[in-house]
Amino acid sequence: MNEEVGNRLNRTSGNISKQRSPLLDLCDCAPEEALTYLKAARSGLTPEQVEQRLEQFGPNEITHEKPPTWYQQLFHAFVTPFNGVLFTVSIVSLFTDVIFAAPEDRTFRTIIVLTTMVLLSTLLRFWQEFRSNKAAEELKAMVSSTAAVLRSGMQRPQEIPISTLVPGDIVYLSAGDMIPADVRLLTAKDLFVSQAMLTGESIPVEKYPQPPAKPDAGDSRNPLEQQTACFMGTNVVSGTAIAVVGATGNSTYFGAVAKDIAGARPLTSFDKGISHVSWMLVRFLMVMTPLVFLINGISKGDWLESLLFAVSVAVGLTPEMLPMIVTTNLAKGAVVMARRKAIVKRLNAIQNFGAMDILCTDKTGTLTQNKVILERHLDVHGKEDVQVLEFAWINSFHQTGLKNLLDVAVLEYAEQHEVVEKSQHFRKVDEIPFDFLRRRMSVVVRNGDGKNLLVCKGAIEEILPLCVSANDSAVTPGSVVEFTPEKRREVRRVTRKLNQEGLRALAVAYKWLPAEDRTYNVADEKDLVLAGYVAFLDPPKESARQAIAALREYGVAIKIITGDNEVVTRKICKEVGLAIENSMLGKDVEALSDIQLAEAAEYTTIFAKMSPLQKSRVIRALKSKGHTVGYLGDGINDAAALKDADVGISVDTAVDIAKESADIILLEKSLLVLEEAVIEGRKTFANIIKYIKMTASSNFGNVFSVLIASIFLPFLPMLPIQLLVQNLLYDVSQVSIPWDDVDQDYLKQPRKWDAGGIARFMVFIGPISSIFDVVTFLLMWHVFGANTIEKQSLFQSGWFVVGLLTQTLIVHMIRTQHIPFIQSRAATPVILLTASIMAFGIYLPFSSLGEHLGMVPLPLSYFPWLAGILLSYCVLTQIVKRLYIRRFGQWL
Repeated sequence: MNEEVGNRLNRTSGNISKQRSPLLDLCDCAPEEALTYLKAARSGLTPEQVEQRLEQFGPNEITHEKPPTWYQQLFHAFVTPFNGVLFTVSIVSLFTDVIFAAPEDRTFRTIIVLTTMVLLSTLLRFWQEFRSNKAAEELKAMVSSTAAVLRSGMQRPQEIPISTLVPGDIVYLSAGDMIPADVRLLTAKDLFVSQAMLTGESIPVEKYPQPPAKPDAGDSRNPLEQQTACFMGTNVVSGTAIAVVGATGNSTYFGAVAKDIAGARPLTSFDKGISHVSWMLVRFLMVMTPLVFLINGISKGDWLESLLFAVSVAVGLTPEMLPMIVTTNLAKGAVVMARRKAIVKRLNAIQNFGAMDILCTDKTGTLTQNKVILERHLDVHGKEDVQVLEFAWINSFHQTGLKNLLDVAVLEYAEQHEVVEKSQHFRKVDEIPFDFLRRRMSVVVRNGDGKNLLVCKGAIEEILPLCVSANDSAVTPGSVVEFTPEKRREVRRVTRKLNQEGLRALAVAYKWLPAEDRTYNVADEKDLVLAGYVAFLDPPKESARQAIAALREYGVAIKIITGDNEVVTRKICKEVGLAIENSMLGKDVEALSDIQLAEAAEYTTIFAKMSPLQKSRVIRALKSKGHTVGYLGDGINDAAALKDADVGISVDTAVDIAKESADIILLEKSLLVLEEAVIEGRKTFANIIKYIKMTASSNFGNVFSVLIASIFLPFLPMLPIQLLVQNLLYDVSQVSIPWDDVDQDYLKQPRKWDAGGIARFMVFIGPISSIFDVVTFLLMWHVFGANTIEKQSLFQSGWFVVGLLTQTLIVHMIRTQHIPFIQSRAATPVILLTASIMAFGIYLPFSSLGEHLGMVPLPLSYFPWLAGILLSYCVLTQIVKRLYIRRFGQWL
């Protein structure tokens, strides 16, 4: 190790900087020197070293990813804009009702009610978020990321949780892996790494084990430009490597910038929807509160009382339970979806799941059983040939890159047919790893005669242009003939027939080379001899037909985006009942502009022979047409599409980068699981939108009634404390909404946020309650004689009961487009809670608590009128509901 590098390493030893990557100083020295400094060996760390370093450096986790403590959650539950309004009102009340009030007039009633509302909102939200975070952590623990690590005493690398990695560990990397920590490369073969999440640069960067001949001087160099290091959170696009861990957890480059990365995450449609609704209610509050204050101040002359009343109206307009209701719905949805084998990584994705109207997916493992079987090994004429199987086994066995189900099927079949013993004398020299542009991979092995053999296996159309010869046993066994145009046509005829039978065919080619120990690359994949084909069967799932029909019934169209052959894909689609409207190949997609692709994608069912970037383009094209698009994928080639989709869906057996990019992880790759999760997502959205529309319309109606009463009455229509208590009871009545049932016909169609629709609903439905409020005003004024300041308590008590009961009944009227209690009944918790609140509201004027609130007992003759008002209110609301649906096409 040179002196300059050694000095820098010593300066950073034991004190890893958070301002730059700790690998910066390791990058300039040779791999063996880096191992020496880290006190590591290529054979791996001993158990004692691992234990000691785990204690010294801690687990390989980023601090901010850990769930907040209970007291942090409690603080965040308290600090909300809506609680801020309540807290401000309570401070005003403290001065007006206690500090500046005469001793005989001092009262803590308003402060007690406001404090109760704050505590109720805060504690309910805290409890739900605490349970939600706890459940989320338990669910995430079911989907863990691992790394291939070699430690002392191991014969070969083993998968271990990345949280247990320590500096000095030897990790093995291949295509599809996420880099589990900041690592220094020891060996690398055609290693390309995507650093997009750290740099934003979409083009993968090639990495090398050896430092450049002339490294840049100074510590100001950009760590991400170091060619000998890979960083936590980035992912391997292609190639293989062996590396030593240099830094873990918060000491990684990712750990230093993680908060900035997390903060840059774009808002989802769910976030935007909640924000639009909240600001709509805030704007409404800012207009109506001053208006109520001015009208009452001018008409009554008591400006202080008018101020308190106006502020109480503001509290009534504040949906303080919105955060709790939203959190409860999402948490409940996540838990239910987990029971149905869908793990929600990001709670806000649940709404997008329910809004999804197009699902794009690969066919492998979704439409098919994902149990690939090697069915045939054929020569160029389509006849069985053992030599083709031997070549395929050599290729699959000796590769160290991205082993897929096809490789596993080759190895299992060859083992059963005694091919392994015949080919074991080959020793691996090198390999040219698989990538998704070439769609092939090669290994170079040496036989006992001292010759090198290159065996290439991959897609038919990728390998045929590389072949100049072909084996032809029809001439003589083992003979090699020129690969003429006639031969090529025969190959295409044979492979097309295999595809039509539902078999996926790969070409196997080879060539003999001089015995050299050198590095081989893509340029060596030329002048090959076509040996034949291996054909695989992946049978369709029995459940796929049922699931496709169910998703279609729920308004979700399915589109297949696959790198596989179009003919094979068409056959599978027909077998599972997926109607094919049109199909496109990757080359067709490439030829279209974004606008043309958006038009074509609408009417296309199958996208075949697609590259990763082409998959992403299709997703974005569908989104540009207003669709909410879900994407189900489990491979490295799916990572970009998973991020571009509105909701990315992967499986627990997926490669690391796919799981990291997904919003939802399925414990079973099945469309039936997706169908159940879609339904749960729609239920969650329905119950959130119920609360918002109930609150918005009810509050609008109440304020409208207050304005009318303030203009004509010589006293306040309701005392501020009564208005606050009424609002508190109404909020409690809605706590059970997350557990409500949802009508089946509502679940049949995808639903999206529509802030304009909520405003329209509020203006359309809200004034209904005002009609009956005015009826109540007239009733109390003319029938019961509550028309003087001395009898204002009777007036206020009568309107309090009517207002509370109509507000509570609206829960049942709005929750369904059908006739409540008859055609659609709320869930038992909703019925019990709303009934209890209504009973308590009727009892309150007769209680001592009601007396403290300024209420008086109501005469028995009031209650027949009350029953008539409530019945008329329900009937009129149902009539308006039918008119609304007829005009606007939907209810919620």
